[in-house]
Amino acid sequence: MTKQTRELRRLAEENFGWSTLRADQVRAMEQVMSGHDVLAVLPTGAGKSAIYQVPALLLEGTTVVVSPLIALQHDQIEGLADTAAPEAVALNSTLREGERDQVWEAVREGAAEYLFLSPEQLADDERLAALAELDIDLFVVDEAHCVSGWGHDFRPDYLRLGSVIERLGHPRVIALTATAAPPVRADIADRLGLRDHREVIASFDRPNLHLSVERFTSDADKRSAVLDRVRTWAGRTGLVYVASRRDADDLAEELVRSGARAAGYHAGMKAADRERVHQDFLAGELDVVVATSAFGMGIDKPDVRFVLHASVPDSLDAYYQQIGRAGRDDDPAEIILYYRPEDLGLQRFLTSSAPPEDTLREVVAAAAGGPAGGVRPESGARYTRAVNLLEQAGAVAVDDGLVRFVTDSSPERAVADAVEVAESHQRMVRSRLEMMRGYAETTGCRRQFLLGYYGEELADPCGNCDTCDAGTAERQVPGTTDFARDEVVAHQEWGRGVVMSVEQDRLTVLFDQVGYKTLSLAAVLENDLLSTPA
Repeated sequence: MTKQTRELRRLAEENFGWSTLRADQVRAMEQVMSGHDVLAVLPTGAGKSAIYQVPALLLEGTTVVVSPLIALQHDQIEGLADTAAPEAVALNSTLREGERDQVWEAVREGAAEYLFLSPEQLADDERLAALAELDIDLFVVDEAHCVSGWGHDFRPDYLRLGSVIERLGHPRVIALTATAAPPVRADIADRLGLRDHREVIASFDRPNLHLSVERFTSDADKRSAVLDRVRTWAGRTGLVYVASRRDADDLAEELVRSGARAAGYHAGMKAADRERVHQDFLAGELDVVVATSAFGMGIDKPDVRFVLHASVPDSLDAYYQQIGRAGRDDDPAEIILYYRPEDLGLQRFLTSSAPPEDTLREVVAAAAGGPAGGVRPESGARYTRAVNLLEQAGAVAVDDGLVRFVTDSSPERAVADAVEVAESHQRMVRSRLEMMRGYAETTGCRRQFLLGYYGEELADPCGNCDTCDAGTAERQVPGTTDFARDEVVAHQEWGRGVVMSVEQDRLTVLFDQVGYKTLSLAAVLENDLLSTPA
């Protein structure tokens, strides 16, 4: 153990009360202290926050933490307040002017070590200029998968964090997330402009979770099965994920009528009502929350005994993050996907949208013909999406809400490039949905399939999923195929790809341009579909 590692462990115990640190936490901290940017992918509940909280005590200057939700910021600040660590403060929209002044004073005088902000706060040029005057030694991006267009929870405000980091002189950067498949990790590193970075990737395996899928042809039968299962498990703590706000309300009401301590949760509820459900669940006053994907970020309840999905989610990324809220105490927990193939069509509809070409042309025309300092686009979701696409295509830059045309290409080319960005994103969305189908319909070990999606290999069937229970999962014998995991391949139509997983009769390849494809191994070999570039 190095002297620096001993010092990190000492600070962790003296300031936070942590007598031990996990190996992944220590590895990430050591890389930070060596001057590297770090991307850490650790399961929720594995102590990702420690990766910046402890090194911050050894580094001079302020630690800036970008966190997407005010509730998350509040929880993290409260957690720090219960320790011997230095003060933590937040700048967000809930503060009055006098309170904001107090926060700035605490940071400038060095009384506060940790400064929490939302990405929206960093869109303000005046606030960013004030930050640039501080001595910032650590810039932390929490929930970093939000920065990736390939991620399941993309947030447009995260897009500009790369330029923010450069504006602040590129302090050491730590990007933290609980779920990121290889393309998401690559996208995070690229968009944040990570320099000479190191990745600390924990195993995605949660062996205490029993994985299963129940298949239905009727939506009514599927709904009835979900309700029956929750009623059978009366008194157990669990989550039920649904596709729509109406489903959340209706299922919760039915459970309450049958005597369950249940509540619905979705983004359409008043903030106070959402917070009440959140707190009641954490306090054990509710057993079951029926929720859309809006529920869960920042939830750290160790005794969740089941997570049911009443409808198929849009990706294995979202699915993994949601099921990861079960069994954090390492005791057994049940994970069930209630699957109806027709539900994939609903998800395809919910996640598809045509590129706003007319709006793209409006924004490009205004930016290209406007003053050098930029123009302020119309408000509304269409305009926001158009600006984001143009920014991703490198056609415009956004500073303090003003859009500038920054490419040498013609306006027509800029629009075409933005459309290609949107279409490329849709191809990846559709491919992720097909991977969700593959997970639901596989007869092989579900855990092997799920881990393969994240580029992790499990040599033997897990013995703790429904296909293993049924005896349909088979051991993959090494060396029985012509392809290996992580091998670079090429397809005549789809271009370059990387082999993500290899099974007895199929392999999954992640192609740069079209996303995930699961291919019949026999068809690949018989038709010479994949080549291995020299």
